[in-house]
Amino acid sequence: MASIRRVDDVDGPSTSDGSTTRVPSDYEEYDSRNNYPEKEKFAGPTVRHVSSDDDSENGSRGLEITPKPRTRPTSYASHRPSTILTVASSNQDGIELENTYPADPRSSESQNFPGIYRPTATDPMGRANFNRTLSDLYPESPYQTPQRHSQPWLTDSRGVSPAPSSYFNQSPYRSQEQLKSLVPDAPSAYFDRDWVKEGSIAKLHSRDDHEHMPNWKRYLYYSVPFLAVATLGTYWLYFTLRILFVMSAQRLNKSTFPMAWVFIGIEISVAIPTFLQLFWSIFVLKKRKREKLRLVGNDVPTVDVFITCCGEETDLVIDTVLATCDLDYPVDRFRIIVLDDARSEELQNAIIRVQESHHNLYYRAREKFPGVPHHFKAGNLNFGLDEVHNMPGGASQFVAALDADMIPEQHWLRAIMPHLLNDSKLAMACPPQLFYNIPDSDPLCQSLDFFVHVSEPIKDALGVAWCTGSGYVTRRDALDEIGHFPQGSLAEDVATSTLLLGRGWKTAYIHEPLQFGTVPDSYGSHLKQRTRWAIGTVDTSLKLNFCLWGEAVRKLTFFQRLSSFIYAVLSFYNIFLTLSLFAMPVVLISGKPLVAYATDNQLRWLIRACFASLFVNRICEIALFLPSGYSTGQRGARAQLWMSPYIALTIIRSFFLPTWLGGQTQAFKPSGSLQSKLNERDAATRAPLFRRLWTIVVNYLAGYHIAYVYFCLTAVTLSTIRCIIDQWTIRDQLMCLLTHAYWPPLSWILVVSAFWIPITYAVDPPSMRPREDLLERNVKTGVAHPRKDVKKRGFKMQTALFEAEYTFTTVFTAVVFAAAFWY
Repeated sequence: MASIRRVDDVDGPSTSDGSTTRVPSDYEEYDSRNNYPEKEKFAGPTVRHVSSDDDSENGSRGLEITPKPRTRPTSYASHRPSTILTVASSNQDGIELENTYPADPRSSESQNFPGIYRPTATDPMGRANFNRTLSDLYPESPYQTPQRHSQPWLTDSRGVSPAPSSYFNQSPYRSQEQLKSLVPDAPSAYFDRDWVKEGSIAKLHSRDDHEHMPNWKRYLYYSVPFLAVATLGTYWLYFTLRILFVMSAQRLNKSTFPMAWVFIGIEISVAIPTFLQLFWSIFVLKKRKREKLRLVGNDVPTVDVFITCCGEETDLVIDTVLATCDLDYPVDRFRIIVLDDARSEELQNAIIRVQESHHNLYYRAREKFPGVPHHFKAGNLNFGLDEVHNMPGGASQFVAALDADMIPEQHWLRAIMPHLLNDSKLAMACPPQLFYNIPDSDPLCQSLDFFVHVSEPIKDALGVAWCTGSGYVTRRDALDEIGHFPQGSLAEDVATSTLLLGRGWKTAYIHEPLQFGTVPDSYGSHLKQRTRWAIGTVDTSLKLNFCLWGEAVRKLTFFQRLSSFIYAVLSFYNIFLTLSLFAMPVVLISGKPLVAYATDNQLRWLIRACFASLFVNRICEIALFLPSGYSTGQRGARAQLWMSPYIALTIIRSFFLPTWLGGQTQAFKPSGSLQSKLNERDAATRAPLFRRLWTIVVNYLAGYHIAYVYFCLTAVTLSTIRCIIDQWTIRDQLMCLLTHAYWPPLSWILVVSAFWIPITYAVDPPSMRPREDLLERNVKTGVAHPRKDVKKRGFKMQTALFEAEYTFTTVFTAVVFAAAFWY
């Protein structure tokens, strides 16, 4: 087959002096200085059905697409390739397409995507002539590297940046021929007719997350709904028996058992998050119908990419900027605007230096006036939405946003855009937030793997995909309809997607690894981030009436309302969870039985129900945590316990306490005045042990965790001594221990272990390599992407110790279950 080349890369015939006349690009008009004749418009192909009578050669039926003739000047018409690629499906329905040459976007008959803005003879971003030839910037640079630069930073022209490939490889998404190698088991010379939609969108797989885990894991994961139903059934069977048997014991003994009722309440409180998680997992089998797509060619919509920053380190922001400039997307079709809310002179100067080679890059910083609310990130984004109207070419059709630390993959836009182009009612498409600087074993559970690999795909299947905060692309007209990004909330991402859904738009979750960022590298910054998320979720829910009624959420579906309601309630629920947890040592130290029953047979049935619920739940956890990793799922359960006091305190301060009692609407702040960094994850510069302990225990209130652990262990010890001293026979002693401190599955062990995590972190914090060591940087362009080995979590002994606890409690429950048949 003849080689395929773009029209932009075709040289014209030799002139009398031996030079070569370059063929004009798709958007060029006549230029008397270069003798470039105006290019004939391509009116698009003619499509007709081919019957067996029409096709005398093979007698097949199908479609015949015959390109309408182009009238080219004789000076260069013969030099343009005219390779025809036959596209056929398995049933031999033939299609003939002229390969790699899309219809001229100026043609009225070229309508790949109705309603999408098409370029005119003048570059919509401000350049009247944007010829493309090989550049002498790099000897290895691809054909798309421009030779000419337009005016520098903050002029009337967006300009053109260098080649979009830091590795000097041609994009695999610019032609069908190059895309063939990406298609699993694709024939070498044929494509399925549905594989490329109108020559512009390529379908790489029927699932966007097919590479996330192997098929055998996926099949096991599909058992989760059945295991979830079984787990919920056994849990409620156990709690029903507990309640009935306590009532039976009260009737028999003519007295109440208050501590037994309190203990039932504690057990249910701790289990409620599990119930809600299992409820969502029932919908695992519902198909998401998200294909893995790629946008092909250079006839693509325009995008404004906002990079929001506010005081982050300059090198961190510049890495994101360079990776965004390096995107595999036509440089004249996207614009990068750095929105600096800190007005950093150092960052501005760094951006100016980058603009010398990337002229589609802009720096903007808004004015902030004392006493005037600036609305945090939402205000910064809205400033960007207004600012692009004053830039060359005006606002783009689509808006994308990246956090300052989020490094996008080169195919980020080409992976996101097809979903928006395929569905005119799709307002926003969001990829997961992934990270490359999470320490081994992730002691603070900073990874979002369970949320992005389990929860979000399920929500997406139910039509409840939320904005993930970074890496998303949204329609400009959809944002205009809801009045831009909603202000007055710390969770502008959740508020935005909820308002879009409330107006009848759709959102999508694209389950592909398209961006990698950094997590907070200190205990204090982690607390601030998570408490800010909780405040934002609650605040948004309150303003939207928990998404149950109101004009703003009028068009929400049942599952969209239910999802928003549940997540808001879970944030408030941290208050009740904290109270329940602190009631546990009170119950243990009281000396009263925690489990009441009337007969020994009732006790045996309680033990059997407890064992059944625990056993089924363990199996369900193994299956449910497959996409995120088993240890990650267990870390999330522990983190919910030890983080609950922080979130509860923050919510009480923000929404319940008056200002004169310490009420304030902000994320968690340390109580002390020690401001210097601990550098706890840098083995060479971290603060001494005493200083780390003082800061985390006193300033960050982890002293409450120490007090809780001490109180629980003291209560268990006293309860154990009482049972041994007060009871005379071994059987009575064992029964006393069982119904007081050692009722399976020994929940207090798991709670105490979780509450001790902040102390363990202060004493033995994880060590991380410098950020630069986690990146693979191109020495010529400076573009850096995370190394493959740092995109996954390592294993440390701490993970094994936590799993030993789960194993011990499970084995203990099994032993008690077996003993119930003999005693």
